[in-house]
Amino acid sequence: MYHTIDINCDMGEGFGPYKLGNDSQLLEYVTSANIACGYHAGDHHVMFETVKLAAEKGVAIGAHPGFLDKMGFGRREIQISPREVYQLVLYQIGALQAFTKVFQTELHHVKPHGALYNMAAKNEAIARAIVQAIYDFNPNLILYGLSGSILTKVAKEKELKTAEEVFADRTYQDDGSLTPRTESNAIITNVDEAIERVIKMIKTGTIVSTTGRVLPIQADTICIHSDHDHSYLFAKTLKEKLIQSHIQLKAMSAI
Repeated sequence: MYHTIDINCDMGEGFGPYKLGNDSQLLEYVTSANIACGYHAGDHHVMFETVKLAAEKGVAIGAHPGFLDKMGFGRREIQISPREVYQLVLYQIGALQAFTKVFQTELHHVKPHGALYNMAAKNEAIARAIVQAIYDFNPNLILYGLSGSILTKVAKEKELKTAEEVFADRTYQDDGSLTPRTESNAIITNVDEAIERVIKMIKTGTIVSTTGRVLPIQADTICIHSDHDHSYLFAKTLKEKLIQSHIQLKAMSAI
């Protein structure tokens, strides 16, 4: 059986004089880029340059909206109403689309960031606010959300095209949620282990939780992270191993 997968990466997460990640190198190995929209990270200059690079490389471009929280990198839960969630997501999608228009390319998807992403995975009101913002902006956009989460279920109810997302470098809890970053076993640092888990998720549709429980999981797109110095080397190795395992790489719109 031949499998197909999208590799997405969070990008454009520097701001002002601060650079984060190796976006130009990573774009050689991914099929989709989630570009920060100025709230948790990014700014007008970074957004412009990142969209430009992604467009030149032919990588599918997505908005990556988060909480207004640069100090916490968008990873702190902020208690706001679903109405405010709707508004902040709508605002950030619109901001990024301005840059895609300049470079005569299209906005492909939306993936919430950090705490907003994790809250939407479990909180139906927040999930519905995000989905409604995307639907009202452009119902043809693809929503990227945690595989098996409330967010992806709500998106499918709304008949949005949905990408069930899995993570290359994160561990999973028994309920299918990601292990919180505050826990010591949240991140997988061994490259071979991470890639082996990814291939197993794609080919068997399962993942083993931190307690050893085998969970069903749908893998449409794999998330890798750009916020460490050697992330592009991981991306390069992952791409090579996937191809060797007869797994095709395509952006979600082409799957």
